[in-house]
Amino acid sequence: MTKDANNSLKKSESIDWQTLIISISAILLLSALLFLFPEKSNKSIEFAFQFLTQRLGWLYIGFGILTLLFLIGLAMSPYRKIQLGPRGEPPRYSGLTWAGMLFSTGIGTALLYWGTIEWIDYYLNPPFDIEPKSTEAHQWAMSYGMFHWGLIGWGFYALSAVCFSHAYYVRKESSPSLANACAPILKTAVYRWPGRLVNAIFMIGLIGSASTGLGLTTPLITESFKTFFGLKPSFGFTIGSIVLIITLIALSVSYGLDRGIKRLSNCNLVLMFAILGVVYFSGPTLAITKQGFESITFMVRQFPAMSGIYYPGENGTFTETWTVFYWAWWIAFGPFVGMFISKISGGRTLGQLIWGVLGYGTLGCMLCFIIFGGYASILEHQQGVEIIKTFNENRHAAVVKVMTSLPLGQWILPLFFLLCISFAATTYDSASYTLALAATRSIRKNQDPARWHRVLWAITLGILPLSILSIGGQSQVLVGLQTISVVVSVPMLMISILMTASFIKSLAGRK
Repeated sequence: MTKDANNSLKKSESIDWQTLIISISAILLLSALLFLFPEKSNKSIEFAFQFLTQRLGWLYIGFGILTLLFLIGLAMSPYRKIQLGPRGEPPRYSGLTWAGMLFSTGIGTALLYWGTIEWIDYYLNPPFDIEPKSTEAHQWAMSYGMFHWGLIGWGFYALSAVCFSHAYYVRKESSPSLANACAPILKTAVYRWPGRLVNAIFMIGLIGSASTGLGLTTPLITESFKTFFGLKPSFGFTIGSIVLIITLIALSVSYGLDRGIKRLSNCNLVLMFAILGVVYFSGPTLAITKQGFESITFMVRQFPAMSGIYYPGENGTFTETWTVFYWAWWIAFGPFVGMFISKISGGRTLGQLIWGVLGYGTLGCMLCFIIFGGYASILEHQQGVEIIKTFNENRHAAVVKVMTSLPLGQWILPLFFLLCISFAATTYDSASYTLALAATRSIRKNQDPARWHRVLWAITLGILPLSILSIGGQSQVLVGLQTISVVVSVPMLMISILMTASFIKSLAGRK
């Protein structure tokens, strides 16, 4: 038997088959129900979204505020110096590569979508009893998106990354799984059904939240491709786009961290900054800059109101519809991104990890909202381009219209299309890699899970988005995607609290 065959056999023997089978079976069952009963599924989805956001919204808001405060305190405490790995070991990746990998994994193509048009939703339906389409509504609209993609959201990622990293590098757990991160409280139950249940919930939650992003990503990629080549839209074309993305994900993840995900992340950074530069310098540069500074200042001033500490007026359902949805999405995605970040953060300290995730993530998202969203707003309000009208007809077409409104926009569009695909592939091949990690009992520090195992999860990720996209029009799909995130985030929120308590208990036991 060859050395490669021996390694493959060893990796297969280390797989947690019970967790793997339970997770895939649950996803197949849910996808079948959505596909076979689209009308009943749509009604159930709307009811679940309203019930969970209205009854549990306060829990998400409170957890978000406490998470950010806890991380800042931890990053300023003596614990910030804890080394992730042997003392004196250099970081596995350079600062720029590390930033690119965590950023690309943490946001994906959804940032390009929401960063360009999210302000329109808030401008037309503002919070706090503000008059729609007013100057005040515009102020809130241009700032709220940056808040939703800012410190609190990235704080959820950083919290999970800290817990996983401490478990894997400091406590020397056998693998960076969610059950192992909870070992100080679960103890020997990690290796029995409670540990398998925790890992299965995590994996189902990750697939559900990843479906939200992929469900938003695919129509945007389809719209970009269709517009450039002058093709007619169809559901079959959308399915083809998902198949293409999943194929790219499977190819990338099969090469592992260094040869696949690392290279894609570097490609993402180059493409993203190139397009941001084109939009910023070929567009109304001064107007974008002025509007960006005003939006940042307004967000800082209104941070308590946006975070839910108090409301300056009637809030209506805005917080439940948007802020709770976003916190649910970040929480559901948090353990996945945290597990991946922990895997690439060897050699760094806890303090570097926290400030890096909060800083790189927040600044990268702010740039996209300021430049893409700011340019879209200026097109609408100063240059007479009907972005909002297009948005009301087709959200994804509005994003494409913003890009094609640039000088040489028809040639910017294929670059934007490539960036969408590259971001999607990086996020979801990282998700596939993490799912394979979670269903692996033990793994060495620089070892990858079995290749076939990684590819299996890449294929699985494409099943649920196809089912969601079959339930109806854009509004039904958006609510469906939002609801999937909220539903899967409920158990993930409980497990995140358990994981944090385990981390605190472990710190308290340090001499």
